[in-house]
Amino acid sequence: MNPIRPHKFAHVVYRTRRFDQMIDWYQTVFGAHVQHQDPALAFLTYDDEHHRFAFLNLGVLDPAHSDTEKQGLVGVDHVAYTFASLDQLLDNYEQLKVEHIRPYWCVHHGISVSMYYADPDGNQMEFQVECFESGDKANAFMTGPGFDENPIGVEFDPEVLLARRKQGQLGDFLPRTTHQPVSPIRGALGSAA
Repeated sequence: MNPIRPHKFAHVVYRTRRFDQMIDWYQTVFGAHVQHQDPALAFLTYDDEHHRFAFLNLGVLDPAHSDTEKQGLVGVDHVAYTFASLDQLLDNYEQLKVEHIRPYWCVHHGISVSMYYADPDGNQMEFQVECFESGDKANAFMTGPGFDENPIGVEFDPEVLLARRKQGQLGDFLPRTTHQPVSPIRGALGSAA
């Protein structure tokens, strides 16, 4: 098997119980600025990428547990790698499926189309493709009202996407036009976000 390699490293997501302190620290250390923030999520960048860091606020997402009771949840949630095209992302999906490696979650974030995998130790990674041809357009989407309404995205079935590709109907998939909160994470936020 010749692996289909990502085009670039994209971002890292952290789970934290020190949400505000983490945002402040990354702003200070990296000169990062906030692209989007709500009570449960924050996205920061220090360059033209729409986000290099994201933070999941466990105080909102898992409020029933104290800081000392669930410290094991704190840390890296996942790292993300960008593929050069939607076709490459789907080719990688098909190649890994043959090896019995399947994503546990597929979601159209609006800024990216993503498939999430876990390695044998449970380390999570996101394989994604960008939805916009420029960083400026991705940043405009991320700071706009559609992203604010649903910063997680809309789930999709990769098998349906493969069928659309075979029919030559992938062209309209990348732009996200719906903002339905169908994500399991978003549903857990309730009125907090």
